[in-house]
Amino acid sequence: MSQTIDANVLVYASNEDDPATEAARAFVARLAAGPDLVVLFWPVLIGYLRIATHPSIFAAPLAPAIAKRNVESLLDRPHIRVVSELEGYWTTYRHVTGQTPVRGNLVSDAALVALMRQHGVTTIWTRDRDLRKFDGITARSPFD
Repeated sequence: MSQTIDANVLVYASNEDDPATEAARAFVARLAAGPDLVVLFWPVLIGYLRIATHPSIFAAPLAPAIAKRNVESLLDRPHIRVVSELEGYWTTYRHVTGQTPVRGNLVSDAALVALMRQHGVTTIWTRDRDLRKFDGITARSPFD
């Protein structure tokens, strides 16, 4: 199964004040332990860094060095791949947004779905229900 993790799951795993923290940590640890391939996308990792370290979002945000170490601990795993846009990305994005009307917060979701399609990733672990609006992928919650 080709799978990826959304930034919100990584944030839940880092946010000590959230009731879902332990479940998110266990889930991320299970994926990180392998052996199944996990594809990560740079916008997700950068989004995690932005949110987890943001003092307007959390009373006690992560220090940037800790958040970076969290990302690096994933990057160090042999079965985790980080990928970027391929040639023809804009065409893929246009196709995704032609199927589902997109504006506002759905723009970044559509961009992620386009990356998933380009790399053959079919499942995303997320709490973002908006991703269920897009055809061709399965959005699953690790907390169900």
